Amino acid sequence: MRVKVNEVMTRAVASVNGSTPFKDVAEVLIAHGVSAVPVVDAENHVLGVVSEADLLAKEEFKEQYYREGYRPPLRARLRYRLSREGRSAKEKSQGDTAAELMTAPAVTITPNAPVVSAMRLMDERGVKRLPVVDREGRLEGIVSRQDLLKVFLRTDDEIAREIREDVLDHSLWVDTSQVKVTVKQGIAKLSGHMARHSDALIAARMALRVHGVVDLIDELEWDEDDVPAWQGR
Repeated sequence: MRVKVNEVMTRAVASVNGSTPFKDVAEVLIAHGVSAVPVVDAENHVLGVVSEADLLAKEEFKEQYYREGYRPPLRARLRYRLSREGRSAKEKSQGDTAAELMTAPAVTITPNAPVVSAMRLMDERGVKRLPVVDREGRLEGIVSRQDLLKVFLRTDDEIAREIREDVLDHSLWVDTSQVKVTVKQGIAKLSGHMARHSDALIAARMALRVHGVVDLIDELEWDEDDVPAWQGR
């Protein structure tokens, strides 16, 4: 029931080393059509990430624009005021190599982490992609927001089969033979009959957690209502 990062990540990853010049970094971003690349050392350990925003800071914060009366918007000033390494916006905008431009340490994730962990980490840290690293911090791939959307591209038949086999037949220790599962456009529906209300609620909640389920319609009926009114649906 848990799709892992290594099932959706991109394995062929563009990367640069710390000594890569500014213009070469820009060429890598453009050539590969990505907004950021990991910065790695000789053993492929991830040191940081350099993004389009890091490169654009060089132009945005040039002194000449201040002389012309230009003042970057508040959001930009806050973003560049201090990097995670404590460098000021001015220092970072004067960087000439990937090591001087990058944000470090990089926000990374492991290949066996569930995709939901990657989603939460991206949201918490405000990033669009995560380098995927092994236990030693070596680069194995990269996972982006677009990669995470792949879980919603599972076919209706795949989703229905997982709900039937993994949730109803194997995870619940009750009779589910009278439960019917249908999935259309990622919206799952449970209908039929179960012995107890509490088991029906558990079945519905577990089905909703299956990756690729967009929403759930619960039409299950039961014989014994063993759930207090305030806990019912």
